[in-house]
Amino acid sequence: FSKIKHFRAIATRYEKHADNYLALVKLAAIQIWLRNYESVS
Repeated sequence: FSKIKHFRAIATRYEKHADNYLALVKLAAIQIWLRNYESVS
């Protein structure tokens, strides 16, 4: 969770609707996962 907080829009919660916020969290998690996957392979 601490890695997701590095994304400014998530840490400050710019989105007012829960669906949009959840989409941002998912996108951030995908980006983090891709960075880790890229560095391993």
